[in-house]
Amino acid sequence: MTDQTSTTPSSGSAQAGSAAPSDAPAAGGRPTVEVAPGVYKRLTTGLGGFAVAMAACLLLVGVIYLITPRSDEEVLPTTDYSSQLWAMTSDAPYTVWAPQGLPAGWRATSSRVHGLDGKGPVAWHLGFVTPSRQYAALEQSNEKASDYVPRMTNNRKAEGSLQVDGVTWTKYHRKDKKANSLARTLPGGVSIVVVGTAGYEELAVLAAALEPQRKQGGKLPASPTPAS
Repeated sequence: MTDQTSTTPSSGSAQAGSAAPSDAPAAGGRPTVEVAPGVYKRLTTGLGGFAVAMAACLLLVGVIYLITPRSDEEVLPTTDYSSQLWAMTSDAPYTVWAPQGLPAGWRATSSRVHGLDGKGPVAWHLGFVTPSRQYAALEQSNEKASDYVPRMTNNRKAEGSLQVDGVTWTKYHRKDKKANSLARTLPGGVSIVVVGTAGYEELAVLAAALEPQRKQGGKLPASPTPAS
């Protein structure tokens, strides 16, 4: 049978500053090991002290988290779309429209070109963050208007029209997607759509800034990215 030991504080050991075994048996016949009070305290209260220290650390972390400024708003990178504009004005089979002179606060965040490899219709997507922190995009393509416009506006039913600098645009609204759209189809069959979560007022600003671009080739033009 293996003997078990227990620890008790000893005033005599505290004065001597050392721990010493005692031959006197404790109750029940088990030997007692006498230790200094400081050692006894560390042996019996160490776990509690550790728990208190951890709780204090977690409390401090929580306070720092609460007082640290945070933002849930996603910050999208600014996109330089000059290369896509150059590619479209060089190789697209139609006159390309692009925004010129957008007011400060408009920031391009995405640009994608499709169809310049000769496979299918040619399309250009150009997305913006507006001054009111909403989304607005320019979509244009020589795809059949009866297919392209409903797909870009998420709606086949028009809701009237809007005059923008003397040009008539057809209005669309998709309530469940919170999307507004202005669309027009040019005589050559190219469709232009401005669409987004932005209101019609900001979409009209984008529509009014669109200008036809002359055919390019050779040197890449300077960036047309609007001021932020």
